[in-house]
Amino acid sequence: MKANYDAATGEYRITGGGENVWGTTDAFYFVWKKISGNLSLTADVQFVGTSAAEHRKAMLMVRQSLDPGSAYADAVSHGNGLTSLQFRGKPGEQTYEVFTQVPEPARIRIVRHGNAFTMYAGKPNEELKAHGPVDFVSMKDPVYVGLGVCSHVATTLETAVFTNVKLEAE
Repeated sequence: MKANYDAATGEYRITGGGENVWGTTDAFYFVWKKISGNLSLTADVQFVGTSAAEHRKAMLMVRQSLDPGSAYADAVSHGNGLTSLQFRGKPGEQTYEVFTQVPEPARIRIVRHGNAFTMYAGKPNEELKAHGPVDFVSMKDPVYVGLGVCSHVATTLETAVFTNVKLEAE
């Protein structure tokens, strides 16, 4: 698993594995920054190549901790074109989602206002449509915010490219 940043293009190329980000525990590759307060994280997301794993995931995520069962919320683009807001309200709970169809390549955003999370999704250079908010994701500052990739097959690696990445205080 690896992450590369190209300063000339502003591109993050992240290769990760992991069985899933779902259920009560997560397995994925995560490049993060620890911050406090309300925030917005936006990026254009595209997978490299094709895959038999329809639910491979490229995500913008906010997590309480790096523990596999942590509370979290993410804006995620799946390999089959599904784009959704996934969340786990408390550590060890089930994962839930609010979804829409935004075919690749997708521009996604996750916005945190306290314990409320909203996903925005659309095509690059188009207006993004709001989904959510969900307001029962229990997190205290500081949180981990970043980019993640899950192959959805524990023995396989997948690569996603994140461009036009922007992290802002809200």
